[in-house]
Amino acid sequence: MTKIIAIANQKGGVGKTTTAINLAASLATLDKKVLLIDADPQANATSGLGIDPQQLQSSVYECLVDDYPIESAMMHDVGVEGLDVLGSRIDLVGAELELINKPHREKVLRSMLESLKKDYDYILIDCSPSLGLITVNALTAAHSVIIPVQAEYFALEGISKLLNTVRIIKSKLNTRLHIEGFLLTMYDARLRLANQIYEELKSHFGEIVFTTVIPRNTRLSEAPSHGLPAILYDPQSRGALSHIQLAQELIDKS
Repeated sequence: MTKIIAIANQKGGVGKTTTAINLAASLATLDKKVLLIDADPQANATSGLGIDPQQLQSSVYECLVDDYPIESAMMHDVGVEGLDVLGSRIDLVGAELELINKPHREKVLRSMLESLKKDYDYILIDCSPSLGLITVNALTAAHSVIIPVQAEYFALEGISKLLNTVRIIKSKLNTRLHIEGFLLTMYDARLRLANQIYEELKSHFGEIVFTTVIPRNTRLSEAPSHGLPAILYDPQSRGALSHIQLAQELIDKS
């Protein structure tokens, strides 16, 4: 059965896209069939895999707004065999307004993915740093949500708002939605604050905090500028190995 996971946090700069790219590539490396959907108008997940958003003939925008067939818009075996990508462009910004008058506007993405359920082990959705209609669509389509949390002072700021959104969507639009886990990112074990934030997450949320943490890592930061996931840019880097560990932890939980 396909597992659909949204990667969301309305706080920017917490590592959502880095997580989306590298978790998707790592799952594919572990012989899973994966679709990564870039649901962010910034299109960083698209460009981070070496795809020029401006060269896309069709994207998630056309699929959402114009009912363009999703199978025709996606790219196959991007970088890693088994990793398919539905890219994004800046025009996705306008999709929120154009979806307003659509019937069942919160469920457009969910309907789009119905035809793909037998084709993938995992569908990952990289959400924008907002709680707008596109993110609501992603959470309505998903089985679960991964929440990246930066290992810094304001890490827990805004999480309550996201959790409230998850509760509302679960009660009104998607009863199956649950939190897959909180993922600590940009972690530096040398810093007392980073360890305190991890302990605070564990005390608040217990078993739904991933054991794997994603470290601060130069190679992980460099990889998107080369259009590659870390597993291809530097397979032995701490950033690449931590995402392989995260992928295995996710598989073991499933």
